[in-house]
Amino acid sequence: LLQAKELGLQVFHAGTTLKDGRVVTSGGRVLSITAVKEDLMTALGEANRGVAAIRFKGATYRRDIGHRGIRLLKQSLGFIYKERCVEAVTSDVLFYQPKGSIVSRTRSGSHSELRGFAGFFDLKASGYDDPILVSQTKGLGPKLQIAQACKRHDTIGQDLVALCVNDILAQGAEPLFFLTYFSCGKLDVKVTEAIKEGIAEACRNAGCAFLGREIAEVTSMYSSGEYDLAGFVVGAVERGQMLLGLQRADEEDVFIGLASSGIHGRAFTIIRKILLVSSLHYSSPAPGSCGDKTLGDVLLTPAKLYSPSLLPVLRSGHVKSFAFIAEEGLLEGISRILPEHVSAVLDALNWKMPEIFCWLYKEGNLSEKEMAQTFNCGIGAVLVVQKELAQHVLRDVQRHEEAWLIGKVVAPCHTGSHIKVENLLEALQLSSPQHLLNNTVVESQQQPRKNKVKVAVLVSGTGTNLAALINYAKEPGSCAQVVLVISSKSGVEELRNAARAGIPTRVIDHKLYGSRSEFDSTIDRVLEEFAVELICLSGFMRILSSPFLRKWKGKILNASPSLFPPIKARNTHQQSLPTGFKVTGCAVHFVLEESCPKAVIHQEPVSVKADDTEEMLSERVKEAECRAFPIALQLVASGAVQLGADGKTCWKQERQSLCLQEEKNDCTSSLVMPEPQENDVV
Repeated sequence: LLQAKELGLQVFHAGTTLKDGRVVTSGGRVLSITAVKEDLMTALGEANRGVAAIRFKGATYRRDIGHRGIRLLKQSLGFIYKERCVEAVTSDVLFYQPKGSIVSRTRSGSHSELRGFAGFFDLKASGYDDPILVSQTKGLGPKLQIAQACKRHDTIGQDLVALCVNDILAQGAEPLFFLTYFSCGKLDVKVTEAIKEGIAEACRNAGCAFLGREIAEVTSMYSSGEYDLAGFVVGAVERGQMLLGLQRADEEDVFIGLASSGIHGRAFTIIRKILLVSSLHYSSPAPGSCGDKTLGDVLLTPAKLYSPSLLPVLRSGHVKSFAFIAEEGLLEGISRILPEHVSAVLDALNWKMPEIFCWLYKEGNLSEKEMAQTFNCGIGAVLVVQKELAQHVLRDVQRHEEAWLIGKVVAPCHTGSHIKVENLLEALQLSSPQHLLNNTVVESQQQPRKNKVKVAVLVSGTGTNLAALINYAKEPGSCAQVVLVISSKSGVEELRNAARAGIPTRVIDHKLYGSRSEFDSTIDRVLEEFAVELICLSGFMRILSSPFLRKWKGKILNASPSLFPPIKARNTHQQSLPTGFKVTGCAVHFVLEESCPKAVIHQEPVSVKADDTEEMLSERVKEAECRAFPIALQLVASGAVQLGADGKTCWKQERQSLCLQEEKNDCTSSLVMPEPQENDVV
């Protein structure tokens, strides 16, 4: 029991009793071990560790607790209607073109009624005997922002269809019809037509009907050039052909990997962080031998559509499990089809690694584990088949898709990762053209990865940025690591948040010191104890002394609820409302003895709305601070931005400012404003 408690777990007694001063079992269910963590998977792992640490005669415990919940969370299936056939009816299916004409895309069994707003699909006419309907809905997330920054919209629709259709393929379902929802700030006919044509082409390739779309123009939510896009697909599979056994792999089974077309899904959040401090931007020539493509072109390559080529293979009965993993990291994607009682070994030398992954490995200063956790590494989908059938299935798949035998299912691994990827570094090396090879993998073999900059956050209980800084620093590609949180007050929520994240904390109460310099000297000693290199102030309510500021010049960052923080004014948001200004915001800047308007690192504008109250505006500015502060920290920690001897912010290279402007152009924070002069009124 002591071992479980040392792991930070809670132990609840049930079938126990006291006998001669000792806790003994009294039959039945003896103990319950509880772990509380940030996500279900981590909590389950910690609880299992605690259970394994407890031993007594005759002890047994279940190993399947929590796995149903994890499968439900990870399962991409939307809805399955099991008992009855459903005639699908959807809303708002008209295509609005410049002249108001109506276009319908048809497949056998589908039609649009001109006198209404519904699309109908005759399931019986599709040739199914006893069908089960399978549905999925998706968006594109950060990839949309890159498309808007690049002004490239022709591939987005194809991407959306492919992601939706590939997900229902995991259930063996054939796509029947597709609908989409498009919302924007101001309708741009060329943009909507480019997206529509991409969707229509992908639907033709997938063999499904494009029943229609709804377009919403919402000026209060989006700025000019911004839009959001979501797709919805419904497919069908015969009742006896459903692939519901998602985790049927056994030892000696083989993984067949299908090539991905590039990067998709959540990886774009990390890519935008890497690009912020990279030597390239979206309009730069793509790294490697990509011809005349730009980096933006490579990043916007749509996902492959596997349904037409894989449906016959999946329905052959030779495939035990299938997963579309292009949106996920390689490790997470494989884990979705891997039962707990087995492990997996993959060999990265068995498949072709696209060059873009080698560049990301170098630019992001990533480890092999971070690469496998974050990116698909060139694998878009995985099949699990019996060893004896592997070559036969592989030949069937290779008739239409680039595919390889990439690994096998092995006995469970009780130490380390459930999934092992061998030779990933060597595969990155082989995938790289010579000029990248010399600068990337060879160097990484000779030199250690760059250490993350150690950061301390100073708080007083009123800040809101600590969680954002901690989360950002934990992501792959981050150049910073939060190693310490210091509070001038005890018992504040930030200290508990830091402790939950495993970050050391210290309370240095200013009331216990006779002078400001004595208080600052104590903080300084603690910072040196933890070898801190950068300081972030998050609601820190003490004024730092001049000696402290001089020692840490160019190393202290603070966020202010004003676009120009050197201009001192109380009740900033209250003053913004009656002036009629359209924009306010926040700025992250270096903290100096004397404020300088040129010490700003990053600004995040916030639109002032007509119906705003002071509280509403203040809340949106706080949200902007949570976005801006991590970006500024990344810029400084990476060395892209530093404070010059004259007290002005200096960019390491001119192109970083261009990259940052591209990042601004794809979100509501786009704004170009002159720097304030001494006599300006703001």
